[in-house]
This record gives sequence, C-alpha cells and structure tokens, in this order.
Amino acid sequence: MDQGMELRGCVCRIKSSALEILSMEEDLVTDLDDDLWDLIRRDLQLKATFLYIDLSCVITHNECEERREEITLLANNFFYFMDELGDAVASQSVSVVKVCYGNAACSLRELVAAVAPMAAA
Repeated sequence: MDQGMELRGCVCRIKSSALEILSMEEDLVTDLDDDLWDLIRRDLQLKATFLYIDLSCVITHNECEERREEITLLANNFFYFMDELGDAVASQSVSVVKVCYGNAACSLRELVAAVAPMAAA
C-alpha cells in the first residue's frame, strides 16, 4: 500500500474516532447506573487505543521532525487527559467527569487540528 494512502487512512480514522469521543459528552455528564459507567469506560479505552495506533503511524511516517514533535506533544497531552477521564469515569463522579472530559475534548480538538492537514499531503 502507498504510504500516502496509509497516512490519509490513519488521519481519517483519527477524525472519526475524535468525533465519536466528542459525541459522548451527553452520556458522560449524566448520572448513570454502574453497568453504564463501566460500558462507557471500556468504550473510551477502546477509542483511545484506536487513536493511539493511528497516531503512532502518523508520527512515524511524518518526515518533518518539528511536526513529529508537535504531534507527539499534543498526543501525549491528550492521552494524559484520557487517563484522567478514565479514572474519573471509574470513580463515577459526574462533576469530576465533566472537568476531565472538558480537558480531554479540548486537547483532542487541538490534536485533530494539527493532524488534519496531513490528509491533504
């Protein structure tokens, strides 16, 4: 497979996963029963795993050292906030989840904005 095509596919999946995570806000900021909290936590972990794989590919195939460093920094920041969000969901504290989700969502938007131009390259 052509490297450019693979990179565009990764960026497309990153955008798709980001949209899925960003659409979870309503589910995360309401009081849920124990089973739903666990389901949402697992769903977040799965989406973060897919993002990790595609971001690793994007970073590895980026020829510009400065862009690689920028995307790596943004990705690390995002995954830090996702870990905090996972912990908050596990604690089932709606107020903490709201704050952690806001941080993760903001970080994810920055990350997608940095990665998006690579789809056109």
